[in-house]
Parts: sequence; structure tokens; C-alpha cells
Amino acid sequence: MAEVVNLRKWRAAKAKTEAEVQAAANRVAFGRTKGQKARDAAEEARRRTLLDQARREDEPPGA
Repeated sequence: MAEVVNLRKWRAAKAKTEAEVQAAANRVAFGRTKGQKARDAAEEARRRTLLDQARREDEPPGA
């Protein structure tokens, strides 16, 4: 004979499992630490500063 299953509990457990899988995928895709974000922002600022310093005076801004 088949095992009796409470469908409400089964659906809740299934939804929880699916949510955990999605959360793990999101952590891999989007997860960066605060330090990594700060490092990237500092690198971008350094790159922009270096580019601005190399700009010629007779060039129009934004060119």
C-alpha cells in the first residue's frame, strides 16, 4: 500500500527546496562582498582619473 502524504506539507517542502536552490544560484550569480565592490569602485575611479589626466586640452569634453 502507498504511503499517506499530507499534500499541504509536501507542497511546502517542495517550495522550500526550490527556493533554496534558487537562492544558491543567485548567490553564485550576484554575490559579491562589500570589499570586492569597494575594490572595483576604487579601480574604476583610478582608471577614470588616469584617463582624465591624459586628456588633451584642445579636445572637447566627452570626446
